[in-house]
Amino acid sequence: MRTAYSVETVRAAERALMARLPEGALMQRAAAGLAAACAELLGRVYGSRVVLLVGSGDNGGDALYAGARLARRGAGVTAVLLTPGRAHAGGLAALRRAGGTVATADSAAVDELVLRADLVVDGIVGIGGKGGLRPDAERLAGVVARSRAAVVAVDLPSGVDADTGEVRGAALRADLTVTFGAYKPGLLVDPAREYAGVVRLVGIGLEPPLAEAVLEALQHADVARLLPLPTGESDKYRRGVVGIAAGSARYPGAAVLAVSGALRGGAGAVRYVGPAGDAVIARFPETLVSDAGPAKAGRVQAWVVGPGAGDDAAAVAEVLEADVPVLLDADGLRLADRDAVRRRTSPTLMTPHAGEAAALLGVRREEVEAARLAAVRELAAVYRATVLLKGSTTLVADFAGGPVRVNATGTPWLATAGSGDVLSGLAGSLLAAGLRAPDAGSVAAYLHGLAGRFAAQGAPTGAHDVASHIPRAWRDVRG
Repeated sequence: MRTAYSVETVRAAERALMARLPEGALMQRAAAGLAAACAELLGRVYGSRVVLLVGSGDNGGDALYAGARLARRGAGVTAVLLTPGRAHAGGLAALRRAGGTVATADSAAVDELVLRADLVVDGIVGIGGKGGLRPDAERLAGVVARSRAAVVAVDLPSGVDADTGEVRGAALRADLTVTFGAYKPGLLVDPAREYAGVVRLVGIGLEPPLAEAVLEALQHADVARLLPLPTGESDKYRRGVVGIAAGSARYPGAAVLAVSGALRGGAGAVRYVGPAGDAVIARFPETLVSDAGPAKAGRVQAWVVGPGAGDDAAAVAEVLEADVPVLLDADGLRLADRDAVRRRTSPTLMTPHAGEAAALLGVRREEVEAARLAAVRELAAVYRATVLLKGSTTLVADFAGGPVRVNATGTPWLATAGSGDVLSGLAGSLLAAGLRAPDAGSVAAYLHGLAGRFAAQGAPTGAHDVASHIPRAWRDVRG
């Protein structure tokens, strides 16, 4: 499992480690890892042109020491100092001894240096930075954006918030971010994640566990351990039955797609309730269809309610009264009474996209997208539920606390009509099979993301294609 820790936690761990090491040893470890990553990205170090953008903190020191290592291997290295009087003295001396040169940010030659560089190292602002870049750094970031140089960020891209993933102003975009000791939340959550490029973790000797993680991202092995697998004694009812209350005369396809996800989610049977029964049976004859309403549909271990439901508030209210886990999606989110959700004693999993989350919180969509981590936590607390916030980085938060889960799979091609309906059915089936709500949400997001990759393979895809590739995602996860 990939885990991310707060800046305060990382700094405390670094202080404890530095107290046991010779002075400067920790920075040398970081610089060695940074230099190795830069060399790998360059391919050929000798004769390459490297520009270091150096701020006043240890982040700039890391860049200077790494630059010295590259200079000793024959690279032409120039450090551009944004605060000349506050640059790391030891790193600056090491760079000069290695043959590197120094310029200031206001030098007339700096723009040309950056535009001709093969590699730019962003050592402007460290993990404690707040807000966007200052004007001189912002101007340099604009020059970097016009260049053809590869960009490596030291610990995180300058201008992004390490703890939240928020970008409150201008920031520098990197192709590769080399982060030290532990992942920081901002490297895994958009919008900051988009600025980080590929993220590489360099070990510097921090001893886990540091403290409780802020974020965690499941990997294949974690998902494989959580998947519900049948045994020799299993039958369809022991494996779980998921109820789907979805679809309407206007949106029958939502019911079909939710059922398609549910049938591939690990439960033994799917019961469908709603006006799209004929469409569901025509596509999936194994579905148990009822027109008697959720309360009379028969025994289920979990309900999914809302996809394409239109204005059927009665069905949503009826499902929320059930003493089983419930997944609320789409119209179900809009129609559900907040107090009814908060009163529930069985788990509730809500699966909004940013626009739906914004409506539930009474804010603009842009506010949710700019502060996804804060939004998912707030929504979970307000509804006393588990919340899966869909989007470029899908997040799963539980009202009881603990690390927020961030999904590491997916593709932009999943931004297609009906994809969320498939995800809802899949997650509901996992709930019925016995997974806790946070696990059901995060495992479903992981499998759904993998299935989207397999279905798309770099080209447009439809929601039904995503559903059909869920079995392949299961097999891939299990190895």
